[in-house]
Amino acid sequence: MNFELNKITRANVEALQPYSSARDEYKSDGSEMVFLDANENPFENGVNRYPDPQQRDLKSVLAEPKGVLPENILLGNGSDEVLDLLFRAFCEPHVDNIVTLPPTYGMYNVLSGINTVENRKVLLTDTFQPDVKEILKVVDEYTKLIFLCSPNNPTGNGFDEDRIKGLLEAFNGLLVIDEAYIDFSPRKSWVGRLSDFPNLVVTQTLSKAYGLAGIRLGLCLASTEIISVLNKIKPPYNVNGLTQSRALERVLAQEAVTSEVANILTEREKLRTALLTVSFVDMLYPTEANFILVKVDDADLRYAQLLHKGIVIRNRSTQPLCQNTLRFTVGTASENKKLISALKELSDA
Repeated sequence: MNFELNKITRANVEALQPYSSARDEYKSDGSEMVFLDANENPFENGVNRYPDPQQRDLKSVLAEPKGVLPENILLGNGSDEVLDLLFRAFCEPHVDNIVTLPPTYGMYNVLSGINTVENRKVLLTDTFQPDVKEILKVVDEYTKLIFLCSPNNPTGNGFDEDRIKGLLEAFNGLLVIDEAYIDFSPRKSWVGRLSDFPNLVVTQTLSKAYGLAGIRLGLCLASTEIISVLNKIKPPYNVNGLTQSRALERVLAQEAVTSEVANILTEREKLRTALLTVSFVDMLYPTEANFILVKVDDADLRYAQLLHKGIVIRNRSTQPLCQNTLRFTVGTASENKKLISALKELSDA
C-alpha cells in the first residue's frame, strides 16, 4: 500500500479556507462572559445561543470508551451526513468512483448519485462475505472509497477480519467500515486499528444500541489528518445543542445502554428459536445485529399478511442475493411475542 491522503483529497478542498464561526474564534477560559459576538437573541431560553461547533464536551466523553482522542472524532447530523462529507471531500464529481458490496446499506448508492460519483458494485459471496479479488479487479486510480458495512445490513453478518485486512493493505484509497450495528456483535470494533491503517475510516451511530434514532447523531472515527479534512467542509453548527445535550446524557448512562443491548440479544435468540418452528421459513441467516434476515416461501405474501395483523417488517427481496427474504428487527419482549404469535397463526393456517 502506498497511501497518501493529499493525493486522494479533492484539490478544491485541499485549498479551501473553512468558514470560521464566532464560536470557533472564541476559546473559553471558564470565566463568565458577555456574548455579543454572534448576533444571537440575548434573552435566555435554553437554546438562544449557538451550540459548540466542535461538540467538545460530547467528544471528550465519547473518546474514552472508543479508545481514541477527541481529535479522532467527527460528529454529524446522522451517519448519512458523515458519509456525504466523505464523498464531498475525496470524490471528484464525474471523475472518481467508489466501490460498494450489495446487498448493503442503500444510502451509499444514493449518495453516489447525489454527488455524481460512479458506484462500482461487487456482489458479496454466497456466504455474504467481501470478494477481495473481485473488488481489487474493479479498483483503479480513480477509486477513492470502498464501503464495507459490518455487521452488514440487510444480511446481519459480520465480515471476516482477514478479508478486511487484505483490502486495507492493498487499497490506496479510504476503506470505510460502517459499524452501525457493532454493539450487537461479538467482534471488536475496527476503531482499535486506526493507528495501524492510515486509510481506515470507521463510522458509527447512536441510533441503534444507544436508542437515539430521533436525534440523528453519527460518528466518524479516523486519523486526525482525515478528520481535519472533513472539518474543513462540515457546516459550522451541524450538530444542534439539543442533540449534543441528549447524546451526552445518554452516553453517560452507559449501564442502561449495556442493559438494553443485553436484553435485545436475549430477545434476538428467542426470536431465532421461534422462527425455526415457522413452516414457511426456509432459512435463517447468521446475525450479529439487532435484526434477523430470513428466507421464506413468498416474501410479498407474508409481508402483506403481517401488515394486515398490524406488524411492520421489511421486505428485502429487491436486494441482490436476497430473493424472498424478510428482515425482522428485534423489538421489546411484548412486541416479539406479538410477532411470534402472528407468525404461528400464519404457519398453522
